[in-house]
Amino acid sequence: MNASAYNPEADALQARLAARFALILNEQTVKLPHDIGERLRFAREQAIARARVSRLQSAPANAVVGRSAGGAATLGAGSPWWLKVATVMPLLVLVVGLLVIEQLTLREQVLAAAQIDAVLLADDLPPGAYADPGFGEFLKAPPP
Repeated sequence: MNASAYNPEADALQARLAARFALILNEQTVKLPHDIGERLRFAREQAIARARVSRLQSAPANAVVGRSAGGAATLGAGSPWWLKVATVMPLLVLVVGLLVIEQLTLREQVLAAAQIDAVLLADDLPPGAYADPGFGEFLKAPPP
């Protein structure tokens, strides 16, 4: 497979098919004698190792996801800068949105408290009225 004919859908289909074949082979290995089963297992491991080497050699050079020396997936070094920014952009939008929501909620709470304070300071109430159980209803009522 050359780099210009790389098709991720075909690669995913091949991976699913290989997983099904491996499952069927593993189920049938139980019925075989132990020594034959071990030889088949060893042959499968060798085939998988050869397939990995072949896949790494035929993978496109400018893949978006690469592997670092430790084996961890990294954002590809050959990818354009706008692609790197586009992968981080949803996280930035989410964080900014959460900060905006927090500020709006805090502003609404401050305005509500300021409105209650303004009503209390502008009205002529005796100190005993603040202890009255109906005081909450007084605050909820619109000003005359």
